[in-house]
Amino acid sequence: MTKLSYVARIVRKLKKYLLSPRLNITPTYLILKSFGSVYGGWVIANSESLKSSTIISCGLGEDASFDVEMAQEFGLKVIFVDPTPRAIIHFNQIINRLGHGKTTDYSTGGAQLIDSYNLVNLTESNFKLIPKAIWISDKPVRFYLPPVKEHVSHSILNYQNYYSSDTSYIEVEAISMKQLVVSESLGIIPLIKLDVEGAEIEVIGSFLNEGILPEQLLVEYDELSTPTLKGRRRIIFCHNLLVDHGYALVNYSSPSNFLYVSKDAFSI
Repeated sequence: MTKLSYVARIVRKLKKYLLSPRLNITPTYLILKSFGSVYGGWVIANSESLKSSTIISCGLGEDASFDVEMAQEFGLKVIFVDPTPRAIIHFNQIINRLGHGKTTDYSTGGAQLIDSYNLVNLTESNFKLIPKAIWISDKPVRFYLPPVKEHVSHSILNYQNYYSSDTSYIEVEAISMKQLVVSESLGIIPLIKLDVEGAEIEVIGSFLNEGILPEQLLVEYDELSTPTLKGRRRIIFCHNLLVDHGYALVNYSSPSNFLYVSKDAFSI
C-alpha cells in the first residue's frame, strides 16, 4: 500500500466516523433473535404476535434469507415490495422451488443461490410480491441504477450518486404504505422491514403521519454506507421522529441495520 492510498483510507474512515450519527440504544430484557444470512440477516424481538401473521418486507434484492427463515419460524406471510428487475426474477425462482430443502450454505455476498433456502413446508400462501417501489405516493417514480452495475439495489433518492438526478434510471410504479395496508386489508402490523436505499426516511415519516404504527420496525439507514452531512441530518431526524412516536431503538447490527420496537406493544 502506497503512502497516498494509506492516507486516503484513513481520511475515509475518519469521514465515516465523524458523519455517522450516534443513536442511543435503549437497554431491554426482550428476547432478541437473528434470522437470515450474514449479508441479509436482521435481529428481531421474539413475539407471539408474529405467529401466523403478515409482515411487510420492503426491499427484496437477491437475498430473501431473513424472510424465508421468518416464514419457517412463525408460519407467517411475507409481503415483499420491490420493483427491481433482478429481485422479481429472484422471487419467481423462490416460488418455483417451494417445498424443497436447502442443499448449499448461504453466500457471504448479497446474492443468494436459490438452493440455499429451506423452502420445505412453505407454499405460495407464505409469499406475495408487489412489484412496486414503496414511497410517499402512488405515482410512478424514477428508480436510479446503482453506480456499480453488478450491484442490484436501485434508489429513488439516488444517494449512491450523491443525490444526483443526472444518472441512469428506470421508471417504476410506486405505492404508499397507506395504500398497501388498505389494499391488503391489514390491521395491526407486527413487523415492517425497510431496506429501500435511502427512501426509508420519507417513507417512515409518511406512514407515521398516517397512524401506521408497526410493533417492530427494521430499518437499514443506507446513507451510512456513503456518509454525508445531509445523510447524517436525515438519519437523526428520522430517529427522533420514531422516538417521538413511541419507539425505542433496542438493537444495532453492522453495518447499518436498526431495530425499533413500539414501547406500547412491548411494555418498555
